[in-house]
Amino acid sequence: MSKLTHAPTPAVASKRGIDWRRVFAFPNPVNEYSARITAALVVALSAVTLLTGFGWGLAVIAAGFWLRVLFGPRISPLAQLSVKVLTPWLGRTRLVPGPPKRFAQGIGAAVSTAAAVLLAAGLAPAAWVLLSVLIAAASLEAFAGFCLGCTVFGFLQRRGLIPEDVCEACNNISLRRA
Repeated sequence: MSKLTHAPTPAVASKRGIDWRRVFAFPNPVNEYSARITAALVVALSAVTLLTGFGWGLAVIAAGFWLRVLFGPRISPLAQLSVKVLTPWLGRTRLVPGPPKRFAQGIGAAVSTAAAVLLAAGLAPAAWVLLSVLIAAASLEAFAGFCLGCTVFGFLQRRGLIPEDVCEACNNISLRRA
């Protein structure tokens, strides 16, 4: 009798326990079009939140960023819509390094969480200013293809604050447009 083998699925317990690296994995490379569509959805949700003053929208935005930064697109509803529905419909692929995109999601998580905390503390004007900054950054990604977080990542990597081995492709200019 032959033994069937298969690759373990993410977050599946093995004989050694849960493979936490797979649980918290982020794709590398990333389809830039998926990232841009997700950013456009963030812009839309953020604009509705800002225009309506609906505070829970900030919590939803922050939760979405945290889901994406921690688990990649696997759990985030906005990322799932982008990756599974809208990007395939668009039919375009342009692969870019994943670590700068994850870093950008981390910045979005920090800014949206800070905005939610400010709103909860009764500092609504400051919260809405931070949300406006988030809208501007996400709009640059969505509509101009300029990832502000990725630019900061590159700056920090060139200064030696992010080790080169975090993103080998980011160091090699020839791989950036491949």
